[in-house]
Amino acid sequence: MLTTDFVTGSPNWLDLGSPDIDAAAAFYGAVFGWEFRSAGPESGGYGFFQKDGKTVGAVGPLTEEGASSAWTVYFRTPDADATAKAVEQHGGRVRSAPFDVFEAGRMAQFTDPGGADFAVWQPAAVKGLEKASESDALCWAELHTGDPEGAFDFYRAVFGWRSQTMDVPGMTYTVLSTGEGDQQDASFGGLAGLQGDAEETRWIPYFSVADVDETVARAQGSGGSVLMPASDVPDVGRMGWLADPFGAPFAIIKPEPPQ
Repeated sequence: MLTTDFVTGSPNWLDLGSPDIDAAAAFYGAVFGWEFRSAGPESGGYGFFQKDGKTVGAVGPLTEEGASSAWTVYFRTPDADATAKAVEQHGGRVRSAPFDVFEAGRMAQFTDPGGADFAVWQPAAVKGLEKASESDALCWAELHTGDPEGAFDFYRAVFGWRSQTMDVPGMTYTVLSTGEGDQQDASFGGLAGLQGDAEETRWIPYFSVADVDETVARAQGSGGSVLMPASDVPDVGRMGWLADPFGAPFAIIKPEPPQ
């Protein structure tokens, strides 16, 4: 289960690159009830999404040439520089070398061997997200890739992740866990093969919601689009895939209650 007790390799930050910060803040405010708080005049437009006064994500301008709007999942590392070396050694690419973000922490951005972008956060003053696995907050991170086995080998080498396979309708799904503690309790995300030629290799954040269908309706009413209609997945929950008005994909889920 994804929590805010971050350990090495667990998702600990999440941000959105957008061409229009104000419009993105309005959209996610309407969909999840998030409030936007600027990080200050020196932040270049970057700011935080908050729910009940706690940070659930962030948003900033697109900084890479040719980049499209997308969410980036960050994973905790105790040493961003060492992680950057490991990424290169195992076939990944360093898109942004490690650098300090004021007194908050140290970050770097990468692309895995299959083409999925991700990042790392080495905490200092800012440990990470302040809400997880609660309503309107991140609860799962899912990688879709054309080479699931190769992708897992890469991330295991970089972060020490563990895996466990499960059968879901039409595919084999890999549940990802950090390298610490009980494997089921340490699970935070999943790994799946690409479904169809049109699907892209990428990380998709899942946000927990109280009502999937109502959330879909709010997203559509606020300029978003439906990538995968709401549907029930046995023993998992009800979920759907959406995109914001600028095309950034994300997923929503109302998980099945624990047995």
